[in-house]
Amino acid sequence: MKIFVPGRICLFGEHSDWAGGYRRTNAQIEKGYTIITGTNQGIRANVEAHPSRLVVTSRLPDGSIVGPHAIAMDKTALLEEAEKGGFFSYIAGVAYQILTHYHVKGLVLDCYEMDLPVKKGLSSSAAISVLTARAFNQVYDLKMTTRGEMEVAYQGEILTPSRCGRMDQGCAFGQRPLLMTFDGDLLHVQEIPVRQPLYLIIVDLKAGKDTMEILASLNHSYPVAQSDLDRKVHDYLGRINKQIVHEAEDAIREGDARRIGELMTRAQTLFDEHLAPACPPQLTAPVLHKALAHEPLRDLVWGGKGVGSQGDGTAQFVARDAESRERAIEILERDLRMSCLRLDIAPPGKVRKAVIPVAGFGTRLYPASKATKKEFFPIVDRDGVAKPVVQLIVEEALSAGIEEVCLICQKEDVEVFDAYFNGPIPIQHANKLPNRFRDYAAYLADMGRRVRFVVQDKQDGFGHAVYCAREWVGDEPFLLLLGDHLYRSNGEVSCSRQLLDLYERHQTSAVGLMKTPEEEISRFGTVMGDWQADEENVLAVSEFAEKPTADYAREKLRVEGIEEGRYLTLFGLYVLKPAVFEILEEFIENNLREKGEFQLTSALEELRKRDGFLATLVDGRRFDIGTPEAYVETVAAYCREGTE
Repeated sequence: MKIFVPGRICLFGEHSDWAGGYRRTNAQIEKGYTIITGTNQGIRANVEAHPSRLVVTSRLPDGSIVGPHAIAMDKTALLEEAEKGGFFSYIAGVAYQILTHYHVKGLVLDCYEMDLPVKKGLSSSAAISVLTARAFNQVYDLKMTTRGEMEVAYQGEILTPSRCGRMDQGCAFGQRPLLMTFDGDLLHVQEIPVRQPLYLIIVDLKAGKDTMEILASLNHSYPVAQSDLDRKVHDYLGRINKQIVHEAEDAIREGDARRIGELMTRAQTLFDEHLAPACPPQLTAPVLHKALAHEPLRDLVWGGKGVGSQGDGTAQFVARDAESRERAIEILERDLRMSCLRLDIAPPGKVRKAVIPVAGFGTRLYPASKATKKEFFPIVDRDGVAKPVVQLIVEEALSAGIEEVCLICQKEDVEVFDAYFNGPIPIQHANKLPNRFRDYAAYLADMGRRVRFVVQDKQDGFGHAVYCAREWVGDEPFLLLLGDHLYRSNGEVSCSRQLLDLYERHQTSAVGLMKTPEEEISRFGTVMGDWQADEENVLAVSEFAEKPTADYAREKLRVEGIEEGRYLTLFGLYVLKPAVFEILEEFIENNLREKGEFQLTSALEELRKRDGFLATLVDGRRFDIGTPEAYVETVAAYCREGTE
């Protein structure tokens, strides 16, 4: 199993995490507000279970290899190791916390690539702590949420000589900007969506600072201000910081690089005025200010500031564009002999492709399915037009913003589907069409130009059908719809668009849900999970169960807030990361079948373990055409649904 955790950089609000923590004893202190984002750089590791020991090997940024370092999975030994300090101490501290709260065995952690600089304000210690928590979580399926991994990583790191702030483990959320609010022991995390790409430079000042001295000096001003200097520290980390951070949040949402740079420069000026006098030996920072004031950079960057605890450690700049960033890096490395890293803050990835499996025979609809494929069974739409099922499903995808649709079909059916979307109507029939249908062939042809076909050479289960689209999908997320289901939203936002919006906000695989009575759940994939405190109607999935029994569901699949006797089952819409293909490939190569076929639900469960999974109750209804009874109900209800 492979895991990647990025570093973390504080764009705005340094020190306010611990300052906001003092609200436990002084409610007059302002909450802490920070904006962080994951870095391009991070730590990559292969992980697997070990019967009794914690075994770690690490390739450090300088190329040197440390380890293998092994220690027994024993609480006393792990705590002693954590208290020693050093790289391995963070891993041992997190392992101690895991062993304290969970029944686990050992872990092999091979950190085969680390391009994240250490001791440069990019939270390398937090990254390895989060990576360790995530490794235990995934290997032993501990069902921790991202926030849970973050908390375990924090508790593990504070066992070491490092005294990290609460913001550091924000790297657990990946490479997207976050607004974090610190109120005593309470932490609120909110993602900040980005409209336009932002190009930042992280600069190693090649000097040095004493973070412990900085923190000790600033902490002297808390929890109650006793002097003018204390009041200035409180003012900057409270009122001033709140204003700057919220202005920066708006600028990031708009992708306004110029405004972000100007706010960084303003934040640095006010930091120098209010906080630097509290620790002059460290915060005067002549090397930092030399870099920020370097004249040749003026026309290439919008502004910049220090990073982390500030001082002569690391600086950050907002470049005017990608080309300007390259020129600025060249100047910094040539003139000031400072090494640089690139940081990209990009808009969330858009889902462009949809997959619809249509290769099944339609056994339950025999003998009608012998005459025509079930995907061509007619349904009357709201507009009174009789359409085949496949057209309605393709329209559902395209109306949600999908650019291309792939039908997974049998080889002999490619011609049939292609002829429907792209074939001309014989002239003798075209002349008999009512006027409103004269241009319908052009409409279908326009739709057909965005429909592609992939052949499933043998029917080997839903998972196998999805796997057949691997080459066509490529390394992109994709929308998956069922070939024998129709979808009808209760509002203006289509069912598919609801799910795409969830994915694009969080960049995490997502599935639609519906409520199903207990007596029916043996027909459906069913999920368990926890509702997210930060967002309404979003569930962090902790288990996928394929067609569970009622007894199992009552014991394992009850979700808080769902009425007694009902469960959350799969709606039939998915947005999946391409990693699902790797899992399906493992199933196929190892012939891991269920009831003779390769199932998708088991692959979703494995994807959840490795990468997390979100879900939402779809505001709409799905219509099944897979059985005669369901088809009759759909024909009767589909055109009326949502109009009454």
